[in-house]
Amino acid sequence: MYAQFGSQVLGAAAYSLAGLFLMVVGFWIVDLLTPGKLGELIWTHRNRNAALLLASNMFGVGIIAVGAIWASEGDLVQGLVSTAVFGLVGLVVMALSFLVLDLLTPGKLGVLVTSEEMHPAVWVNAAVHIALGAVIAMALS
Repeated sequence: MYAQFGSQVLGAAAYSLAGLFLMVVGFWIVDLLTPGKLGELIWTHRNRNAALLLASNMFGVGIIAVGAIWASEGDLVQGLVSTAVFGLVGLVVMALSFLVLDLLTPGKLGVLVTSEEMHPAVWVNAAVHIALGAVIAMALS
């Protein structure tokens, strides 16, 4: 009983660290795609557009991680590898979706993200991030 509990705690810690790593990478990617410093935009200037974009990115990564854990059926190594690989794929696809949306719409999405006024384009991009996370998570099953 205690051995199983210990394994579950170890698994939870390992998945948490993998998820945290992916979220840090996601933060860096969103920071690269938007003008200025993302941390400053969100925490100092309280920019809602930047916060929404980052939050959707984190949520999408979380969905992918949950899908990888679910699909691993208790195999910790398989689950961690799937979390890392599919999480990174998700982050790349989310970054590409940002660039594609920027090409398909007027204006510069990066500039809109840094605007103080809430912009509908950021909501669209946020929805795309969450949807892509769900699509990738379902690809795992």
